[in-house]
Amino acid sequence: MSFVGSVANTISLFFSTSQWWLDVLDILLVTVLIYQFIRLIQRTRAVQLIKGIALVVVVYLIAGVLKLKTVSYIFQNLLQIGLLAIIVVFQPELRRALEQMGRGGFFPKRTDSERISMWHGVIVAICDSVHRMAETKTGALIVIARETGLNEIVGTGAVINSAVTSDLIDTIFYAGTPLHDGAIIIDNGRIIAAGCLLPLTANIEISRSLGTRHRAALGMSEVSDALVIVVSEETGIVSMAHNGILIRKLDGNNLFSILSNELMVGPNDNESVKSIRRFFKR
Repeated sequence: MSFVGSVANTISLFFSTSQWWLDVLDILLVTVLIYQFIRLIQRTRAVQLIKGIALVVVVYLIAGVLKLKTVSYIFQNLLQIGLLAIIVVFQPELRRALEQMGRGGFFPKRTDSERISMWHGVIVAICDSVHRMAETKTGALIVIARETGLNEIVGTGAVINSAVTSDLIDTIFYAGTPLHDGAIIIDNGRIIAAGCLLPLTANIEISRSLGTRHRAALGMSEVSDALVIVVSEETGIVSMAHNGILIRKLDGNNLFSILSNELMVGPNDNESVKSIRRFFKR
């Protein structure tokens, strides 16, 4: 203990005589925290909440400048409980961040080639399973998460957290199983949950021939950037919903091509990464 104390005193003496190190360390820590916070909210719907909080702060500042006493009083009391409210609102994101820190996965480690290889296996499994379910007219609903977090949707189903295999997808959607009526959520190359409930679209212009699965797929694509694959139980037709648009009558090649272009290509992929992707698409 005395040795540890002497080391601590030495370090403290060094930093006390070198104040610029403290300034640099302070700036680096704040930068890292802000960067990681931005990364967290980019994968969730918390971005909209952040915008709302920023609007509240702006209104409070304007009220102070204009000396609006009543408005200032209301917003001052709101800001006093703001920290607690933020903790409650962002509880899922904070918990995920702490879990990633505990696993040593706070910083991404997967390279571009590993990401492409992972998604290639996932896409092949999905396409194989969808092809079989289309032939047997087995209804299915597959959600592939992207940047928007789907924690609320995952909470409506049963947590699985398993690798994506065609056999597992077939088993989940086999008629009579407890989870076959809901949707499966695939995030970061793994099946996170099954039997999940999706929000239905409010669009009244869609065809009346489309059932609940298609309406749920459209609704999910309207509130997130997820890719949602639907297999019709009545016709066996394969469809995909993305950004509020439903693409119908997809065959295996079209489905594989769309998933590859959406999941295996990053915005900053270089030529070597694109060549790897082209190799896997052969």
